[in-house]
Amino acid sequence: MILKRISILNYKNLEQAELEFSPKMNCFIGQNGMGKTNLLDAVYYLSFCKSATNPIDSQNIRHEGDFFVIQGFYETNQGDPEEVYCGLKRRQKKQFKRNKKEYSRLSDHIGFIPLVMVSPADAELIAGGSDERRRFMDVVISQYDKEYLDALIRYNKALTQRNALLKSEQEPDEELMLVWEEMMAFAGEIVFRKRSEFIAEFIPTFQSFYSYISQDKEKVNLAYESHAMNGNLLDIIKESRKRDRIMGYSLRGIHKDDLVMQLGDFPIKREGSQGQNKTYLIALKLAQFDFLKKTGSNSTPLLLLDDIFDKLDASRVEQIVKLVAGDSFGQIFITDTNRDHLDKILKKIEREYRVFSVEDGCVTERKEVAE
Repeated sequence: MILKRISILNYKNLEQAELEFSPKMNCFIGQNGMGKTNLLDAVYYLSFCKSATNPIDSQNIRHEGDFFVIQGFYETNQGDPEEVYCGLKRRQKKQFKRNKKEYSRLSDHIGFIPLVMVSPADAELIAGGSDERRRFMDVVISQYDKEYLDALIRYNKALTQRNALLKSEQEPDEELMLVWEEMMAFAGEIVFRKRSEFIAEFIPTFQSFYSYISQDKEKVNLAYESHAMNGNLLDIIKESRKRDRIMGYSLRGIHKDDLVMQLGDFPIKREGSQGQNKTYLIALKLAQFDFLKKTGSNSTPLLLLDDIFDKLDASRVEQIVKLVAGDSFGQIFITDTNRDHLDKILKKIEREYRVFSVEDGCVTERKEVAE
């Protein structure tokens, strides 16, 4: 999938932008706070029906505006045109359309335009709570497996209903409690199985990317943990009911799953340097890209690289440059404050690229670009 053109109105600090892109490499240069990340976020929005950085849609409307509109004009691997539209007015429901036809469920759009984004916010995968690491799995698997996404939605609905019963002042109805627990268990077993299969296949690819970028300087590992590993999930949820009632929420289930991230035999959160942590995160995301490319419907994902070279030594930057300049990747969008980093990449690619300047929400193409 190639994003040929984007039209943006009132999205974050971007008042208006009409941009045509290269099918290979698109570089955005500017100081921090100018709008480079917001531009990538608009591209992200068209894939996931939401912002990567702010889940509250109304807060993504430019301060002076009453609405935002993002339109993307794509071309499939087969050369077919596709148009995706998103519009939101304050205090109204957002509209999401493909080829002028509105979706009845936003989840139907997920996976149509596969995308991987690498950004400074990824540091939360290591430093943050388990919800960040679950979200990483969800974002990958949901893009190629509709059954997984449907099971996850059903599980979360049942979890919300069970938690509401647990919080109630009156003693919950036992039959109703069991209905939600059975739904949690049935959907949760599907989610658990698919997460297990994904991680088992994902780990070797991730380790290979880390090894390449670090030039075999360290060994890393990734392990999946879930209550569902300890037996029948329905029994596990039911056994926890008394404690859950005291706490007012569900303590057991796949909503507590986690990924254990290790450098050598120790948690990378405790042992990793800034450069090692950054390498770990980039390797995770490049493995995500590779996985989606193999499992997707013949559609190479878009790759968004937001300020990825910070905290990395020259040798690791060089290895990443070699990777992204190669033929394995499709269309790339990359931001940096340092033109030197981008020049290193541009010298290594022989195909078309475009370079844009971003300043105070205004995006202009640099005309020195060789077509």
